[in-house]
Amino acid sequence: MTQQLMEQILTRRSVSVRLLSEPGPDDAALENILRGASRVPDHGKIHPWRFIVIRGAARARLGQVLRAAYPDQEAGASEAKLDLEAGRFTRAPLVIAVVSRLTTPHHIPEWEQTLSSGAVCLNLLYSAHAMGFGANWITEWYAYHPRVRAALGLAANEKIAGFVYIGTPVEKPDDRPRPTLGEVVSEWREPLG
Repeated sequence: MTQQLMEQILTRRSVSVRLLSEPGPDDAALENILRGASRVPDHGKIHPWRFIVIRGAARARLGQVLRAAYPDQEAGASEAKLDLEAGRFTRAPLVIAVVSRLTTPHHIPEWEQTLSSGAVCLNLLYSAHAMGFGANWITEWYAYHPRVRAALGLAANEKIAGFVYIGTPVEKPDDRPRPTLGEVVSEWREPLG
């Protein structure tokens, strides 16, 4: 079992949203994915995050919010560009917005709460991969736009940690270059200063 888990970790790849197709997870698979995603470090047990599931016709409806908001990003955007923005949530069968919600004041530092939300996003990717789906964690302009935040019902203490797109990959994604361990690992032995 340990080797299988390690294999899942080492073979996970972000799948371009252009390569995600139907079918998406059914209700049972989605529940497993969300349960897996929820198993993250959470100092203080305050679950400083929540999920918003976007699927079916709701994807196109949220896309219309993007279409209306996009001129704030690019005044005079063409109809083709507005159509592209409106279609963003229809690129995959399922999109999960991970909402980071900070509890302040709280004895758990804000940084630790934010890191827990990031861990949820990563666990969504791993859980989707373990269930045979492809996924991609994206934060684009719309993660920060006030009109999109309002449409999703975000409170003042909430931010989008990411939109995780999930579907069936139409082809196996290539691996990207990764840093060598020598580039990112050091061993501390004594004070440096």
